[in-house]
Amino acid sequence: MSASGKWIWLGRVPFVATAALQEHLREEILLAAGPETLVLCEHDPVVTLGRSARPEHVLASPEELANSGVALAHASRGGDVTYHGPGQLVGYPIFRLRRGVLAHMEAMADALTVVLARLGIAARFRRDCPGLWVGDDKICAFGVHVRHRVAIHGFALNVTTDLAAFARIVPCGLRNSRVTSVAKLVGSAPTCAALVAELAAAFASSFKMSLRQEATTRSQESRLQFVI
Repeated sequence: MSASGKWIWLGRVPFVATAALQEHLREEILLAAGPETLVLCEHDPVVTLGRSARPEHVLASPEELANSGVALAHASRGGDVTYHGPGQLVGYPIFRLRRGVLAHMEAMADALTVVLARLGIAARFRRDCPGLWVGDDKICAFGVHVRHRVAIHGFALNVTTDLAAFARIVPCGLRNSRVTSVAKLVGSAPTCAALVAELAAAFASSFKMSLRQEATTRSQESRLQFVI
């Protein structure tokens, strides 16, 4: 393995806090002041709009979202509208691009496919609608943002996610597609926290990196609290 980095598990945190943390970690990589990092977490309920998002793809009004405890946020990632919430394992590989953006997403897909296969789920990557699909149902969404060949954002894997929450949006702008989850497909699922070590190992293998686990540092905790 030619590169090394770290991975961290933040638990459940607000989306806007991790967006700021990703930008900070990317800046550290660009300044050669910090390692490449895989950030893993769950989010409080939030609908996010990517750079290509169409406002009409948010079906619920801001008042309806607020009354349901769902935040609304813009994201620098590519793509349309998606939902994040408890039971969804979100990963942000803040990595240098060794090749191109497509190769970066394919490496994510390869790692996630391995983890899903161990759970009894055969998923496939679709280049036309980036993400992992089981039949006609999407189980994992992808979206990235690249600056100076360092990527942020990443994937959102539905593990035990409340799929009813997706009824408030047109997921990824695809009106005729459905979403699914590990729990729906196999009847039960581990917690997101129980999957993170296995997922980090799969990412290390797929990206040909050495990733060491690191506890959340005080500076990261302070940064997250400050953004909140």
